[in-house]
Parts: sequence; structure tokens; C-alpha cells
Amino acid sequence: MDFAFESVTRVFAIVVFGILIAILVSLVIGSALSLEKYGLRFIWESDWDPVKENFGALVPIYGTLMTSMIAMVIGIPVSFGIALFLTELSPAWLRRPLGTAIELLAAIPSIIYGMWGLFVFAPLFQSHVQPLLIDGLGSLPAVGGLFEGPPFGIGMMTAGLILSIMVIPFISAVMRDVFELVPPMMKESAYGLGATTWEVVWKVVLPYTKVGVVGGIMLGLGRALGETMAVTFVIGNAHRLSASLMAPGNSIASALANEFTEAVGDLYYSALIELGLILFVITTIVLAISKFLLMRLSLREGTRT
Repeated sequence: MDFAFESVTRVFAIVVFGILIAILVSLVIGSALSLEKYGLRFIWESDWDPVKENFGALVPIYGTLMTSMIAMVIGIPVSFGIALFLTELSPAWLRRPLGTAIELLAAIPSIIYGMWGLFVFAPLFQSHVQPLLIDGLGSLPAVGGLFEGPPFGIGMMTAGLILSIMVIPFISAVMRDVFELVPPMMKESAYGLGATTWEVVWKVVLPYTKVGVVGGIMLGLGRALGETMAVTFVIGNAHRLSASLMAPGNSIASALANEFTEAVGDLYYSALIELGLILFVITTIVLAISKFLLMRLSLREGTRT
């Protein structure tokens, strides 16, 4: 029985690995024309002209990374605060309904987020928030370029903010669950030694749950990198490279959603598939970096002990 169970689980693992390899191979085959014509310069060229068949992935790559970065910069601390409140500070009568309400945000379809972002959030952001950011931060020497230009309402910052709302339920739910796994005796011992709530969380809870916390963050980052419909509604869908976060841009997922059904010609089709290949590689690199960081943390713990 044990041998059969081990064999079945091994087959499942091999099937998953085989699916990943099949996806990679199909993307490489589908993008063969683009890879042959452009090579590596496809990554850093910004032209995207289907009429002249000049294609470059720099604008979608930049938009994908920038919107995901904005989402994580906002989403991680907010999610950490939510998980901390629910596990350490919330009254018992509020913990379950508040946790359920936050988890319900994850059940909202992405297209609903996109429609809300376009018709409700973007006009409010354009009229009330963007002018303040442009006037207050646009003249600063170091970061002013990120907040220059007219307030369009839509753009990369709007897309990043919508993505942050979408990733918060995933990250906070995982953080809350792993925080609850910390043995109460460890926290009570720290409190007995005079530690504050912040010291207990920083020196006891986080070291004990770091693998789960990083896993939750990677789950949210994966959602942000691959999100399609919500970003398509609010990013502006402009193949134009701009340093300003207020300007319309594009992402890999939104470019595929907008143009894949309208692609005419083998090279155009191949360039779009290569965008998918690049997104696959980006997510793989992100996961590899997170695994490397966890390994480094484990080695440092072994050295201290």
C-alpha cells in the first residue's frame, strides 16, 4: 500500500513537471519566427508597429514589472497589518466576520475590479488624488519624474493600485493562517519576559512563519504579474514608454488580451507568443529568487544555532 501511494504521488509530480515543460516548449515553438528575427533585442526594443512588423517587448515588460511593484509595495504592509490585527489585536467577536469579509474580496471576478476601477476609481483618482501627487511630488529632484504629466485617471499607477486591492486578500489570508500556527507558549513566554506586541511579532512570529509569509507574498506577486482583465481596463493600453507613473502604459497580459484575436500575420502572432514566453520566464525567475532567499535564511539560522 505504501509503495502504491508513493508511486501515485510520484506520477502526479512527474505529470505536473511534464505540463510545465510542455507549456515552455509550445511557447518556444510558437515564438520561433520572432526569436529568429529579433533575438534578444526583442526584450529592450520599444517599437510595436504591427503594420510595419516592428515589435519590441520593452513597454509591456516595464508595465508588468512596474504595476506589480506598486501592488506589492502597497499590498504587503497592508496585508501584514490585517493579519497582525486579526491574530493579535482583534476582539474575538470581530475576528471571524472581518476575516470573512477580507477573504470575500478574493472571490470578486477580476473583470468587476476592472469595471469598478475604470468607472468609479479612475475618475475619483483623476480629480482628487493625481493633482495632489503631481503638485506635491512632481517637482522633487529624485522622484519627480515618476509623478509628472497630466492627470489621466488611468495609467500604470491606477493599475498598480487596483492590483494591490486584488492581492491583499491572498497575502493577508496566508499570513493570518501561518501566524495562527505559532505555538501560544512561544508568544506567552515572550510576553512574560516583557516583550511588546511588536517585539513578539517581529522576533517570534515572523521568524517562525517566514516560509509561509514568503509563500503568501509570492502568491500575491504571481497574481499581480499575470492579472489580465483588471489591468486591461485601467492601464491605458498605450505602447509608449514613459517614466511617469501617471502616464498610460501596457503590460504583457493586457497586450495579449487586446491584440491576440486581432493578430494578422505569422510574425505578429509569433511576437505575441514571445510576450507570453517572457512572462513565463519572469514568473519562473521570481519563484527561483524566492526559493534562493528562503535557502539563505535557513543557512543563516543554522549558523547562528
